[in-house]
Amino acid sequence: MTLDGRTAVVTGGAGGIGRACAERLAAEGAAVVVIDRDAGAAAEVAERVGGRAIGLDLTDLAAVDALDVAADILVNNAGMQHVAPIDEFPPEVFSTMMRLMVESPFRLVRRFLPGMKARGWGRVVNISSVHGVRASEFKVAYVTAKHALEGMSKVIALEGAAHGVTSNCVNPAYVRTPLVDKQIAAQAERHGIAPEEVVERIMLAPAALKRLLEPEEVADAVAYLCSPAASFMTGSSLMIDGGWSIH
Repeated sequence: MTLDGRTAVVTGGAGGIGRACAERLAAEGAAVVVIDRDAGAAAEVAERVGGRAIGLDLTDLAAVDALDVAADILVNNAGMQHVAPIDEFPPEVFSTMMRLMVESPFRLVRRFLPGMKARGWGRVVNISSVHGVRASEFKVAYVTAKHALEGMSKVIALEGAAHGVTSNCVNPAYVRTPLVDKQIAAQAERHGIAPEEVVERIMLAPAALKRLLEPEEVADAVAYLCSPAASFMTGSSLMIDGGWSIH
């Protein structure tokens, strides 16, 4: 596979899954634009992959609309988590998560899709989650956002099909990232158990494969969806959840 001549925009690209995706797509030849609210960390990743960094808070929708960049590949990866029961969940946090994980991806696709159509080729890869098809308690905003992203991805697939544009979701279970580390601490406090018990008793309990996923494994799936081998895949959800969703 070669992505020579293609430009890939990766949101939340300064760390975790986003960084792994930026590195993998660059290795395949793409010119990578790393978008992250941590401008310094984004610049470090961009320098490492020979790409470009944009420091941007994706909850600032006016700034998202003002982005001056084109893309052949869009990886909607940026996200956040907050763990609390619904009746204790801060409404302002819910709204922030919807802007970051639903409305921002919509606005980015709205901006990039015309160029993809005009060039007759495009790949939208949405980093969803097993929580895009399953639910867990205390994660009302995250589960809602990922379910919404799944629906959006399917509509993009329908509208892009005649123009060489595919849209798919990648659905990992828990990935070894700073976001998950924060969840471990929050779940430990919520359930009154040790952090190591959270991983074993809560996070890995639904899965058949008892380990955390590595960011590079998610990046492999993203690269596959951009490859010729996946040219007939669109509107799909690629489950890499260790068997969680087979229940």
